[in-house]
Amino acid sequence: MKLAEAESTMQKTVESTQRAFNTIRTGRANSSLLDKVLVDYYGSPTPLKSLANISTPDATTILVQPYDKSSLNIVEKAISLSDVGLTPNNDGSVIRLNIPPLTSDRRKEFVKLAAKYAEEGRVAIRNIRREALDTIRKQEKASEVSEDEAKDQQDKLQKLTDKYTAKINELLAEKEKDISTV
Repeated sequence: MKLAEAESTMQKTVESTQRAFNTIRTGRANSSLLDKVLVDYYGSPTPLKSLANISTPDATTILVQPYDKSSLNIVEKAISLSDVGLTPNNDGSVIRLNIPPLTSDRRKEFVKLAAKYAEEGRVAIRNIRREALDTIRKQEKASEVSEDEAKDQQDKLQKLTDKYTAKINELLAEKEKDISTV
């Protein structure tokens, strides 16, 4: 694994961690809460966002408007069965999801969940570093690169690892602040 490839993979890991953070409820309406909801549409699991327009008219409401009105009931069922923790209200043309204020216990649970997602991201980055280090060491053994070049690459790799780990830590601090202050 080359340094550029390692950096690209680390960047993707940070983006993946950000998407995971977006699925954690903060007390404010956010359409990304429904990103993981899959609807059994004509026999195949389909992401909700490809079947409906999802909007947030105010800070405490998510509005789900299916493109196909006949799918309203299956969309409602999918939201009910998902782990979002919100009760859908179907008025015949749209589904409303009211976001209740978070209790202090629930906030603590969400902070722990965010920390878990961040740790998964950091572990993934360390795994990428390990793979890249293995590649560098193999190149050095095969005399493809000199000892000095290998050392330089290892230093650059460690700097990349530190940089992307710090990004995940920043995202975590931001998410914890969002969860705690609403």
